[in-house]
Amino acid sequence: MGSCFNNSSLACSHLLASDFSRPLKLPKILHLDALEPYMSQRTLEMHWGKHHRGYVDCLNKQLENNNVLYGYTMDELVKATYNNGNPLPEFNNAAQVWNHDFFWESMQPDGGKTPEGGVLQKIEKDFGSFANFKEKFVNAALSVFGSGWIWLVLKTKEKRLEVVKTSNAVTPLVWGDIPIISLDMWEHAYYLDYKNDRGKYVNIFMNHLVSWNAAKARMARAEAFVNLGEPKIPVA
Repeated sequence: MGSCFNNSSLACSHLLASDFSRPLKLPKILHLDALEPYMSQRTLEMHWGKHHRGYVDCLNKQLENNNVLYGYTMDELVKATYNNGNPLPEFNNAAQVWNHDFFWESMQPDGGKTPEGGVLQKIEKDFGSFANFKEKFVNAALSVFGSGWIWLVLKTKEKRLEVVKTSNAVTPLVWGDIPIISLDMWEHAYYLDYKNDRGKYVNIFMNHLVSWNAAKARMARAEAFVNLGEPKIPVA
């Protein structure tokens, strides 16, 4: 089953319109109740409709008269504004726009379960088993202090999958990693549905929401940039 969001193909990078005279737009959600009962329409209305929209609106204001950043893709904009660890004023909003686009596309109705094919093979190779990966992902999510994100990434230098966590708006893009799936651990992502029970939220994501279809597409794209060695694991 496909994603409930229609802003782009899952296999594609998140792109900012090359014509910067047009403001960045909030991606459209086809059905606000598409992820129920695991993520409620009320949460989507708040998280997507207010928080995500706020990042988009603030970024558009910051970019209105900024000729230096004219025409950047979202990936390029995030990396440029991170500025080697000395973030420019636009970074937080740019990164949060990218992060949220990626997060929505990391979920699907009837998601969760176990990946198949090459994605599962790669997870088993790098983590020992899918159960080990799942335990590591959940434990990392529950160890986030304050606000942040949990990611499954392909480390481009090590050529292996790893679970990483980032604080606030930081995304693994800035380190050269290739994100495969992500989970938003900011309080506004789960509080309306799960109050302070972050464990339930994280396990619901892994068991019922995460899109292994999206992960498959992202891994296929990653293999265009990273040679995973022989025998090559087919993910497409």
